Amino acid sequence: MELTVLKLDLSERSFAEQIQKQLQVDVRECYQCGRCTAGCPVAYAMDAAPHLIMRGIQLEQLDWVLARNTYWICASCITCSTRCPCEVDIARVMDGLREIALARDIQPSERTVKVFHQVFLQLVRLTGRMYEAGLVGLYNLRSGHLLDSADLALPMITKGKISPIPKRFAGQDEVERIFERVAALEEE
Repeated sequence: MELTVLKLDLSERSFAEQIQKQLQVDVRECYQCGRCTAGCPVAYAMDAAPHLIMRGIQLEQLDWVLARNTYWICASCITCSTRCPCEVDIARVMDGLREIALARDIQPSERTVKVFHQVFLQLVRLTGRMYEAGLVGLYNLRSGHLLDSADLALPMITKGKISPIPKRFAGQDEVERIFERVAALEEE
């Protein structure tokens, strides 16, 4: 399952304007303080720091931005967004960039990043929240890494860190409605 929220038509407005319209995030407010990058727990693995991605969008460098691995590696932990003094929701922009890349069939440098993204969304849609055991199992199956982290499963289950069976989430119906609204928006 893939969700494509952003449909860019750069003939009518700039990249930054379309990000603002579609995601309600004005990246033009970023003044490059670097707090997002300083707080990012995975910045070391990115080929362009989060603040540089924001700058690339500001400078209309769509091809350069989409060629980076930054938005694929982003853990969506929201540290960058909470640290931003201008309240730019950088994590939301990273999510949007992943969707743009998927819509344009841009493949991440690591094939398994796309697999993780798809499995994550599928499980959130099915269970209404993150189901860790299902994420690891389905990811391992689809990525071809069948036994990765298998040695961690039993200790985590016995210590109550993860549940082998997903629990019903009270807001699961609302999450499903969100996915349905996104699908309806895509059809427009």
